[in-house]
Amino acid sequence: MSTTATPAKPIASASDANQKAVESSMLSPRFYTTDFAAMDRLDVSSVRTEWDAMMREYEGDNNHDHFQRDEKFAEEVAELMPKLSPEMRQEFLDFLISSLTSEFSGCILYNEIRKNIENPDIKQLMTYMARDESRHAGFINQSLKDFGLGIDMGDLKRTKAYTFFKPKYIYYATYLSEKIGYARYITIFRQLEKHPEKRFHPIFRWFELWCNDEFRHGESFALIMRANPHLLRGLNKLWIRFFILAVYATMYVRDHTRPMLHHAMGLDSDEYDYTVFRITTEISRQVFPIALDTDHPDFRAGLEKLFAISQANELAKARGGVVGKLTQAVCAVRAALTFGRLYLMPVQSSELPQTVRMVPAW
Repeated sequence: MSTTATPAKPIASASDANQKAVESSMLSPRFYTTDFAAMDRLDVSSVRTEWDAMMREYEGDNNHDHFQRDEKFAEEVAELMPKLSPEMRQEFLDFLISSLTSEFSGCILYNEIRKNIENPDIKQLMTYMARDESRHAGFINQSLKDFGLGIDMGDLKRTKAYTFFKPKYIYYATYLSEKIGYARYITIFRQLEKHPEKRFHPIFRWFELWCNDEFRHGESFALIMRANPHLLRGLNKLWIRFFILAVYATMYVRDHTRPMLHHAMGLDSDEYDYTVFRITTEISRQVFPIALDTDHPDFRAGLEKLFAISQANELAKARGGVVGKLTQAVCAVRAALTFGRLYLMPVQSSELPQTVRMVPAW
């Protein structure tokens, strides 16, 4: 693809890093709140056997000692970080801040649900998931501190804008976020496992066990949705379709703003994204009755167009003034029309499997 990313504002200080995390845009991870009373009414009795087995896995906490930096970590940071070009350093910092914000978003949401409900099943689940996401965010923050750019997560919780989502939107979006997080991390880990010379930061050595947490979190929401099958029928299929497309499109545009990051790993941004889409689509058949045809040429062309529009919008923001604002308005209309055409493309239907749980085998 010939379109190139528009340079972002450099992250040069802790203040810049915290501002980047607080930023609210179409591409930045968001913080959410929801209808706690509705979540309190959830019933998972129809998947009790699978649910209890999953709770035992959470209680076993097989990753309890995983998120510890070993001696080799510090040695690799000292050796590898000076070799990064300024441009590559910026893309990597953007990746770390975005990843931390996404992980911390889950931690906050799950913790807030836990504090505001009495349902013992859901309360127990949210306690475990908040624990995991807190570890993930804290581990990333340690790497940011290596650059002198640690995020003040208490301040981030207080100052970042929150978006209200109905519970069913939380289920769809969070399920996809956790599963696509697994697919992203395992794809990077497998690539660097084959090509260790391209591992430019030690954090990637942690990705295999890390992404198994993400996979299990997704399994939790899969069980919730399968226990409440009305969420997967009728008009709700339209919402499922919307969230799949929104998550894929956001990932595609965001990833293509940092092409050097993938190149450094020996990955092509297009190839990486469509590999992640295929893995996520394969996994999500456990719960979603529809899937997008991400290999269709028109689908790929639509995502390329969304990225080009995003870049034009960023240039218009930088230009400012009346012309800049008018150009942003045109970009918004073009993006909505392009998204709409992608949304109306034919989807693939599938029967839901009898057994919900899956194994992270990619």
